[in-house]
Amino acid sequence: MLVTWGAIAAGTAFAETANQLYVLRFLLGVAEAGFFPGIIVYLTYWFRSKELATTVALFTAAIPVSYIIGAPLSTWIMDNINWMGWSGWRWMLFLEGIPAVLLGVACYFYLTDKPEQAKWLTDEERSWLINELENDRKSRKNVKHLGTLKTMANPKVLYLSFIYFVYQCGSLGVGYWMPQIIKSFSESLTHTQIGLIAMVPYIVATIVMIAWSRSSDRHNERKLHSAIPLAVATAAMVGAGLVSSPVLAIAMISLTLAGLYSFKSPFWALPTLFLSRSTAAVSIAVINSIGNLGGFVGPSMLGVVKGNTNSATTGLLFLSVLLAIAFLMTLLMRVNNADEGAEAALAAEESH
Repeated sequence: MLVTWGAIAAGTAFAETANQLYVLRFLLGVAEAGFFPGIIVYLTYWFRSKELATTVALFTAAIPVSYIIGAPLSTWIMDNINWMGWSGWRWMLFLEGIPAVLLGVACYFYLTDKPEQAKWLTDEERSWLINELENDRKSRKNVKHLGTLKTMANPKVLYLSFIYFVYQCGSLGVGYWMPQIIKSFSESLTHTQIGLIAMVPYIVATIVMIAWSRSSDRHNERKLHSAIPLAVATAAMVGAGLVSSPVLAIAMISLTLAGLYSFKSPFWALPTLFLSRSTAAVSIAVINSIGNLGGFVGPSMLGVVKGNTNSATTGLLFLSVLLAIAFLMTLLMRVNNADEGAEAALAAEESH
């Protein structure tokens, strides 16, 4: 996946027409479709349920970190590299696709499927880990094993899929449009300056996301830890749309992204509460696939709203409504009795 993904990403630099770009972007989506759910399931082969939120957070942290590094790097390439008569944006796409190809090759040779195959573990470490993972599997009494079609039609899976779809509509809209939001602060900002300013919200988001995931693991609670960040993101996005100060706007956007990224880790731990590992693999793929349609719908709808109103404020308020819907759906969902018990325990502890 990584090799194909990187090759297509780099190949996008050669697009000459809008239709060619559309086709390449579609193929890029096909190439990467199984990567995220595959990695989430892969992590369950190495980490116990009680550590899963933090584990997923550390993996997912690569997304905001990629923005921290990529935003200033991408804008610098666009502003400064025009080799061989190519535009800066073409060099950006080409150069940033190559690392995925190289790391794909590295993964083939160095990534170990399961602890049983890890030669870099001692016999004692390997036995301990295998035993812990087996005990963890046996301790989850409420999980179900379903066939592929039944998993795809499972009401809980479809419910989570819709939550993630609405979430993606809101969250990706912010990511895609944030450079333009920052640009609206001052017409004199260069691409490089916009990239540097855009680093700040992602640094905040990375720190908060990891801390929040540790809280989710520590309390062994997922639902409230998924819902609360969405409420914070909703309120902060409304604030970002209403304030006039660029400093306050960046602070609100930082809080918004912190909420959006903090949602992910406890959310992706939810399917393992009621499904077996192999069934959860299918459910995660379904949730991710349906949810990622929001990556097209959200930014497109935001573009229409922003174009018709010529205001970033209206666009942000529109996204906040989507996140509010996702928050309410998350708050109202029922996973299983164990989860509800943990939720009550967390609420009792917080009341003290």
